[in-house]
Amino acid sequence: MKDLFVVAIVVMIFIIIFQIAKASEYVSVLKGEEKSRKQNNKINGFLLICFLVLGLTGAWYCNELYFGKTLFPQGSASVEGEKIDLMLYITFGVTGTVFIITQVLLFWFAFKYQEKEGKKAFYFPHNTKLELLWTTVPAIFLTVLVVFGLKYWFKMTGDAPKNAVVVEITGHQFAWDMRYPGKDGKLGKKNFKLYNQPSGNTLAVDFEDPESWDDLHTTDMHLPVGRPVKLVINAMDVIHDVGLSHFRMKMDAVPGIPTTMWFTPKYTTEEMKVRTGNPNFVYEISCDQMCGKGHFSMRGVIVVESEADYNKWLASQKPEYFTLFPNKDPEKQNQATDSASIANKPIAQLMPSN
Repeated sequence: MKDLFVVAIVVMIFIIIFQIAKASEYVSVLKGEEKSRKQNNKINGFLLICFLVLGLTGAWYCNELYFGKTLFPQGSASVEGEKIDLMLYITFGVTGTVFIITQVLLFWFAFKYQEKEGKKAFYFPHNTKLELLWTTVPAIFLTVLVVFGLKYWFKMTGDAPKNAVVVEITGHQFAWDMRYPGKDGKLGKKNFKLYNQPSGNTLAVDFEDPESWDDLHTTDMHLPVGRPVKLVINAMDVIHDVGLSHFRMKMDAVPGIPTTMWFTPKYTTEEMKVRTGNPNFVYEISCDQMCGKGHFSMRGVIVVESEADYNKWLASQKPEYFTLFPNKDPEKQNQATDSASIANKPIAQLMPSN
């Protein structure tokens, strides 16, 4: 109901402006072109001031109405993302201040210096000092912002800390797959020619490489809180983009060209449920690059948890090698050995004793 009321007000304002314009046409016919032009000039000057006031008020109102629904009130969910937020706030502060000053001057000048009897326009073709000022000052601010942006970019795409958790994330139309190194702490090699060889090897892992035998393949990403995480990013078909809006991170996933970035989660999923007031909150992985007709559905889930819960989850996962090659699974081999041992025992030994 409130939204309909706002729309109705906007429509009424446009109708009033239209009626004023039509009335000015009738006045021009009655009073003559010269008088009509001067009257229209005054009306336009007044409307420009109204537009300025209504525009700034509308911008403020929209900010009050929707700011709480953005990710800014929650704060960055990663340590490195705090710097990204700081950069954005500085950018908004500088550009917002310049925008307000220039727009106020633009509309005020149009109203104040409109055509008047006995007043001539001042021709101002060139001023070297003024031109240097409005060229140099923006250039300095932009240079500072770019330098800080590059500094943070090189940091999050550079070498991760030695204690970082390594997770490989691979995008394909239209989902994400994760691969974790096993106890050896190393990811096995991949070869695109091995896709689905054997059947189910959707990440084209080279199982001739012993380092791949303990790798874990999952569809959800689990991360420990307070510990650096290095993402090794791949794509199988077209260009995707790993978007981690809560952590203020994003990176292209390019076929054949692995990319990396790292960050440190600050809050567990359970803590974010409290911070956001949303009991159903989840960290999401979005695809921020148009990748096909199913692009909208390409969503992944990240679970940030304590170190103990993360290690418990890690221990519960079975290496993909044993899933694709069950005959190599030590557990099944032991079960087979136990079954054979039982089958070879005499029946009398298997009977319970009185």
